[in-house]
Amino acid sequence: MDQELRRAAKDLLIRYGGDSFPNLFHAAQGAVVVDDEGREILDFTSGQMCATVGHNHPAIVRAIKESCDTAIHMFSGMIPETVAKLARKLGEWLPPPLKRSLFVNTGSEANEAALRIAKLATGGYEVIALGGSWHGTTGASAAASYASDRRGYGPKVPGGHVIPEPNAYRCPVEHCRDKCDMTCLRIGLSMFDMATDGAPAAAIAEPVISAGGVIVPPDGYFQELRKACDARGMLLIFDEAQTAFGRIGDRFAATKLGVIPDVMSVSKTLGGGVPLAATITSDAIEEKAHKAGFTYYTSHVSDPLPAAVGLAVLETIEREDLIPRAVEMGAYLRTGLETLQQRYEAIGDVRGEGLLLGVELVQDRETRTPHHALGAVTTARCFELGLSMNIRRRPERGSVWRIAPPLTVTAGEIDRAVDILDRALKDGLDTVARG
Repeated sequence: MDQELRRAAKDLLIRYGGDSFPNLFHAAQGAVVVDDEGREILDFTSGQMCATVGHNHPAIVRAIKESCDTAIHMFSGMIPETVAKLARKLGEWLPPPLKRSLFVNTGSEANEAALRIAKLATGGYEVIALGGSWHGTTGASAAASYASDRRGYGPKVPGGHVIPEPNAYRCPVEHCRDKCDMTCLRIGLSMFDMATDGAPAAAIAEPVISAGGVIVPPDGYFQELRKACDARGMLLIFDEAQTAFGRIGDRFAATKLGVIPDVMSVSKTLGGGVPLAATITSDAIEEKAHKAGFTYYTSHVSDPLPAAVGLAVLETIEREDLIPRAVEMGAYLRTGLETLQQRYEAIGDVRGEGLLLGVELVQDRETRTPHHALGAVTTARCFELGLSMNIRRRPERGSVWRIAPPLTVTAGEIDRAVDILDRALKDGLDTVARG
């Protein structure tokens, strides 16, 4: 442990929000990170949900090394061979008519590009997004994010409309309990129809609303949203930052749901730990946007090194058969969490898909009052015991652990994580009881 480095991190870095730890971190491999004290910590956040195939997978390391011998960066008008290869491989994965890709760096960028395409293709500018959504921290993506961090930054990009999220456990319109009948969608669309300026462009949605508490919309929800978009001349955008490439047990949420969006953004799970994201659409929509003058030439669009890594990620998922593994390990993890739910009244709900799961903490199961204190204490205790997790706290919407280990996680690592959760809950409840 280097105290000078710790002081440098504390005194010289801008604090950017979210979870933070006093430790520095030295290395990562698979589902484990190593801190500056040499402690091995299970990472059940997959980094920032990005280490799809585990930290430092040999295929990713090899792709980076090979890129260092060929090309790391090029002028934006020069398309590297690796970018063409990734576009071809991604095209093999995508459901028709989605086929054309733009490769950028982050999910915020991918959503910015998606919204720019939608606005040009439709001629409108109004965007519907779901409550609890998180689409990024830049202009239009931030304007369409409602999970948190909206205050203090001045006016947002015009045209934003929020509709209530389909949260059956904590209904935002106080109508349903445990089974969403989509009243929230009908109310939200009615509110949009009353407020619209007559310039609709798009509805953007996460198929699983992750930062908002790992909310899984009910069967049929996206079919209804699809119809609503078509009726209003809007494009449907799926933000699959966290659901694409196997995490929820299918190639994409779109294929699992049987609803194909007009535009799809992917990010985290494509890059395997390096900055890589993509905006994807059809020939027809790309042609409309192109004719209208679409531009998105950033300094790092179509970079060769990230593209090589993205290609390695897709090939690794195929070669190691990680999508069925996500189903198997997700079911195993869920069983462990539901066992804890039977043991602890404070676990109000366990939900999610595949290896993207949420555990909601409550003061009691009848009132479902959020247990924010327990969430904070137990998350800190988990880290002390060797497990890193992410707690999503929204004052009005609950306290939810978001649990998302790599697709390569083992049953033994899941067992260890559940044991740590068990101990952390016991210790946390004792701490909260003592005040």
